Amino acid sequence: MIDLRRVPDLWQRCDVTVRDFPLALLLIIASFLPVLRGQETQVGDLPGRPFDALAAVILALECLPLAVRRRWPAVSLILVSLGFVIAELLSYHMVAGSAIAFALLSAGAHLERHRRTAVAVLSAAYVALAVALDQLGSTEGLDGFVTFYVMLAATWCIGSWLRSTRVAEAEHRLRVAEATRTAERTRIARELHDVVTHHVTAMVVQAEAARYLTAVPDRLDATLGAITDTGRRAITDLRHLLDLLNPDHDTDGRSPAAGDLRTLVEQTRQAGQPVEFAEEGRPADSIGSAEIVAYRVVQEALTNALKYAHGSRTEVRVRHGEKEITVEVSTDGSGSRSRSPGGSGRGLAGLRQRVDALGGEFSADRRADGGFVVRAYIPAGSPS
Repeated sequence: MIDLRRVPDLWQRCDVTVRDFPLALLLIIASFLPVLRGQETQVGDLPGRPFDALAAVILALECLPLAVRRRWPAVSLILVSLGFVIAELLSYHMVAGSAIAFALLSAGAHLERHRRTAVAVLSAAYVALAVALDQLGSTEGLDGFVTFYVMLAATWCIGSWLRSTRVAEAEHRLRVAEATRTAERTRIARELHDVVTHHVTAMVVQAEAARYLTAVPDRLDATLGAITDTGRRAITDLRHLLDLLNPDHDTDGRSPAAGDLRTLVEQTRQAGQPVEFAEEGRPADSIGSAEIVAYRVVQEALTNALKYAHGSRTEVRVRHGEKEITVEVSTDGSGSRSRSPGGSGRGLAGLRQRVDALGGEFSADRRADGGFVVRAYIPAGSPS
């Protein structure tokens, strides 16, 4: 038994020719209905002729090409127009004459090339038809021929409007898709930068320090162990990030990338950076965008401290308010620059974009004593 709810879906899956054929069949049937006698589509007002075998051929020529009016609009329009012209010249007045309007509408909407040529040829053909009908004794008059032409032209214009609307919608969808892809690439680059840079910088700094600890086996072993732990954390965070980028991944609320600020500070201390940490207030139970962005601000600021002021005193202050989170990370300028790869400027720019997206404020400025301070005001309450 067929599920009636699936009928529309099955119909949409059919070939466009199959879906367009019922209109042609409907016009053929309507041409035989006595109730529609006197409602035929015709021009010229010539005396009508009785329906015969030739009329059946003309009827098929006028209606059947409508089945391909969207697949081959030019072919459909030529055949339907030819059938209409023959029918009018031979005075076969039928409801099927309405097929010319449907063919024009579809051609205006779906014809891709030589549109102006088609309009010129059709207009010339109509003028020739009007002259021929007048020679055959038509009583239509100039005003009647002009009115019928205007109606045909209006039908073509409606089809052209539908085409322009469809093209505009397609272009809009392309722009949205391109903007989405660009935003996604930017997001992936930002996440990779935030997750990887901190761990790799810490590993480089620790490995650099290990070269000078060969005479102190205990400290050397501890440093190598810290490098190993940092590498494992980097791998774990990368796996979490790849899971989040997987479209089939189902998040469970808290993002592993958000991490814990105290753990982050301790990791930085193990890399040889003296960090003072102060946290006021209580973080929200559910991690949202504000908490994740606050974590990223601290992470990037500590990464830059390791890179450009290794060994200098660094202060991290985070305050959790009811409606905002404020972050301040300041670094003295007395440390040394590590030999880790230099930054591209993408980190701070990415942080500014993150904070701006939540309606907050972000600044990163050099202090008078040579130090550096990063401040962020992040409105809370945004969903992750």
